Amino acid sequence: MSLLSFLRSQLFVTLPVPTHDLTDQVIVVTGANTGLGFEAARYFLNLNAAKVVLAVRSTSKGEAAKDDLESSSSRPPGVLEVYTLDMESSASVEAFVTKVNSLPRVDVLLLNAGKVTQDFYLVGGNESTITVNVVHTFLLALLMLPKLRYVSKEIGIVPRIVIVASDRHAMTNLPEWTTENTFATLNDKNNARMHERYYVSKLLEILLMRALAKELAAQEIRVSVSALTPGFCQSNLLRDIRGLWAVQLAVMNHFLSRSTEEGARTLVHAASLGWEANGQYLNDCEIDKCVSIFSSSETLDSV
Repeated sequence: MSLLSFLRSQLFVTLPVPTHDLTDQVIVVTGANTGLGFEAARYFLNLNAAKVVLAVRSTSKGEAAKDDLESSSSRPPGVLEVYTLDMESSASVEAFVTKVNSLPRVDVLLLNAGKVTQDFYLVGGNESTITVNVVHTFLLALLMLPKLRYVSKEIGIVPRIVIVASDRHAMTNLPEWTTENTFATLNDKNNARMHERYYVSKLLEILLMRALAKELAAQEIRVSVSALTPGFCQSNLLRDIRGLWAVQLAVMNHFLSRSTEEGARTLVHAASLGWEANGQYLNDCEIDKCVSIFSSSETLDSV
């Protein structure tokens, strides 16, 4: 995305307010106790979803978020449920999926949880950003596929897996891709470029989303997988950033950022789409193109 395109998007695009009726639908939102996930959950609640699962690492914070949402809504108690999910733990992901599978249906799996850090450390054998944003995000998606496929067949709908990516995916050319083992290179502290790691993780999300969507379509599995950018929004995602980068982001946040509620509109919009969104990247609530060097069909086919 060029600077002019970014400024146009941030300053001059008015995102549509979601009005889609979600009656009977069950929606799972990861990272739902704060920021974009919290505001998206508010929309889902007020758009008549039958159930909204707030997937959170801290149960106490999840319950506080639930109380906040219920107090500001006319919906009766019982629509919101809090489930524990630690995206740094594969065991937690597996336990979470087991619990979600007990629900009668799941219409939307909104994969919003993510992290940004300048500090290199390994979690589950991978650098922590890659573990949370990529490995465990797609572990969760893949483990949920049998349930979503069942819902698709039995109810006759198109369940949606929606990944919250970022337009910052275009800020890296992923040099690790040219090495013998991309993930091994990303896990090498001596060669880690942590100032780009978040961008790398978001590019990998888009590439893997497209690969998964292509495979689902080939197998005629009617589960849609898409990714979106919410734009640059006010949130606490960048709370651990320090130094000059933190100063730059603070200036951008003051002058250019969307409100959290505005950013959440992009999540809700993507969650309301059907099969037409499979394999697509969405920007400003419209199907857009991935703008990295990996956009060409030849490169994507090699992924």
